[in-house]
Amino acid sequence: MGNAPQDAFAIRKFIDDGHLLATVQSFSKNFGLYGQRVGALSIVCQDPNEAKKVLSQMKTTIRPMYSNPPRHGAQLVKTILEDDRLTTDFIDQCSDMADRINAMRVKLRSTLEEGTGGGRNRNWGHITDQIGMFAYSGLAKSEVEALRDNHSIYCTLDGRISMAGVTSGNVNYIADAIYDVVSKT
Repeated sequence: MGNAPQDAFAIRKFIDDGHLLATVQSFSKNFGLYGQRVGALSIVCQDPNEAKKVLSQMKTTIRPMYSNPPRHGAQLVKTILEDDRLTTDFIDQCSDMADRINAMRVKLRSTLEEGTGGGRNRNWGHITDQIGMFAYSGLAKSEVEALRDNHSIYCTLDGRISMAGVTSGNVNYIADAIYDVVSKT
């Protein structure tokens, strides 16, 4: 959602309610560290003795997979998250990015729904019902191929669009291209 404290609500609620849990986080996208594969596995245990046993099992599992993982990305994340000012700046930037992507979801949907092409005959609500950097467009493989071949718009063959690439400068072009391909199917 772009709001770190709000996004963490469920995890905090489970812990406050006494649940023992394991959760995995990836920092690769948020911090722009795609090649680093930076993340964390956090496990909440019943007591220090159980935590010691879980850590031992995790080390046994991890050791054969990699001996010394790269540290550069992890150090960058640590530097930001250990500094209150940098953390606040990071959270604000994530929120701004999420707000922009959500605004583009709304604009793409409304443009598709208000248009005069074949797109008007479909329900586009799923575009705004989804969250995150990607959206499943609902386009069939043949429509995705036509989008690529006729309009130079690229997405995965299952219709997944990178919403980060939809901007106020291209959203109308994208909607018009979608109209074109859906009106011919």
